[in-house]
Amino acid sequence: MNLFARSASLLLLLTSAIVQAQEPTAAPQPTTATQSPTRDTSYIDTQGTAHVTRIVPVPKTISAEAQRSLSRQMPDQGPPQSLAERRRGTDGYTARARVEWSRLCPNQLVEDKIAAVPVRVVTPEGLPEANRDKVLLNLHGGGFNSDSGSYTESIPIAGYSRIKVVAVLYRLAPEHPFPAAVDDSVAVYKELLKTYKPSQIVIYGTSAGAILTAEVAARLKQLGLPLPAALGIFSGMGDFARYGDSEAVYGLRGFSGHLDSPEPEPHDSEYAAATDRRDPLLSPIFSDLHGLPPTLFITSGRDLLLSGTVNLHRAYLNAGVDARLVVFDALPHAFWYDSALPEAIEANHMMADFFVQQLRK
Repeated sequence: MNLFARSASLLLLLTSAIVQAQEPTAAPQPTTATQSPTRDTSYIDTQGTAHVTRIVPVPKTISAEAQRSLSRQMPDQGPPQSLAERRRGTDGYTARARVEWSRLCPNQLVEDKIAAVPVRVVTPEGLPEANRDKVLLNLHGGGFNSDSGSYTESIPIAGYSRIKVVAVLYRLAPEHPFPAAVDDSVAVYKELLKTYKPSQIVIYGTSAGAILTAEVAARLKQLGLPLPAALGIFSGMGDFARYGDSEAVYGLRGFSGHLDSPEPEPHDSEYAAATDRRDPLLSPIFSDLHGLPPTLFITSGRDLLLSGTVNLHRAYLNAGVDARLVVFDALPHAFWYDSALPEAIEANHMMADFFVQQLRK
């Protein structure tokens, strides 16, 4: 082959490579019924990693509504959701959830600021005079980068406890990584201490808000501030340094949706940023937990944070804390957001009743 021909051939290869590189990569396609496993398999490699498939029927131990919810089909493959799409989705969901929960728990909701931090104040209809000196501080869920819970976690709890709830709209990652959310939550708590006795305050949250609740408790203790009467840690964790087993098994919807295995890099890099993952404020499981107030932990059998919740609960028990754990069978992460599920009503009543009991002491 002469030099000209060789050069033309090389140019053709380069042009082809450039064109291929510019073509969009095909999105992963969802698994179809014909591609899904039809029998159980299990292989454990030399590192102890399990390579398994399981056929898992919906148990009859849960309500008919929950069984229908678990049968909702979601694709297991597809392009990742952008942050903007996620925030639009959670905003739309929470707006609908506000209406649905308000039908069950009528309330007055006011947008306000406390210590220059935006908050939502939910006052239940018919607030008893005896409860006007009490307040519940909610730290909402949403993966630290969106708000999926400031309505769904505050409206039912205010209604069932008949106590006012202040939901903190803390700064979100990635624009504001740790410890911005902790700082905002502590600022609101310190301001509430000017009006309420610490024995009349409860701090609680779900998912990211549950993690934040444990972080805030550790921070209050570090600052020497009086601790609240109780904590509620609902589907959370306290360890950014190590993945729990459930995160390799479940997604946000349990077995459905994306089921990606935990990545080797550390947890939630956009939230934790450059902070040491074993920092006792970021990961309270490494902090001194002695002397924390009574704490209710709630999770579920198909919760991706099942391991994180039970591991932190065990750490609280080992520190001598009055720590109580409830695990609902089969249900996915934060199922108590769904007002159509009897188990969600039951879980919210459990949360509210625990808070009321602790505030009576």
